[in-house]
Amino acid sequence: MRIGIVSDIHGNAEGLATALERMGDVDELLCAGDIVQEFRFSNETVALLRDRGARCVLGNHDAGLLAPHGERARAAAHVDPQLVDWLAAQPLTIDTKIMGKRLVMTHASPCPPHTQYVSPRSPELQRISAVDADFVVIGHTHVQMVERAGRPLVINPGSAGQARDHANGRQLSYAVLDVTAEHVEIDNYLVGVAVG
Repeated sequence: MRIGIVSDIHGNAEGLATALERMGDVDELLCAGDIVQEFRFSNETVALLRDRGARCVLGNHDAGLLAPHGERARAAAHVDPQLVDWLAAQPLTIDTKIMGKRLVMTHASPCPPHTQYVSPRSPELQRISAVDADFVVIGHTHVQMVERAGRPLVINPGSAGQARDHANGRQLSYAVLDVTAEHVEIDNYLVGVAVG
């Protein structure tokens, strides 16, 4: 079973569309948050994910746009209120079983207070090692990572919309997880790149 994973799109519809095209057919699509930019709603990115049946969690930018201080951005003339409602219905955490394996997805760390950045060799990985899961999918850093932390395989696909990862030459990226093999491939690309 192949799971496509994107994160940190920040309203870059072209970057997301390119990721979806490049990953090809996947059995499921996951998005680890920051679908929109906090004060700039993107009908296109939300619609692409909704129409593909993606399972998404809210990132800090999504939550900001949905908060009271994001009211003006949500009320802009171009914004489709049905897409705002779809975004607002997304959870902060997904905890699911896929082929008998437990997958937990959050935007930042799955450990309280759930706002920490997680990078390779981060002390936060020690805390994540205690999470009862086979896979932990996160975003937030815009930096790709595939790292074993005890039992969980921690996966950050990087950003499909706002390139910040110096290790991959500041390219956009997404990941594909082979659930059976517990193998992750990350693809880097420049089309639709927005440097953050």
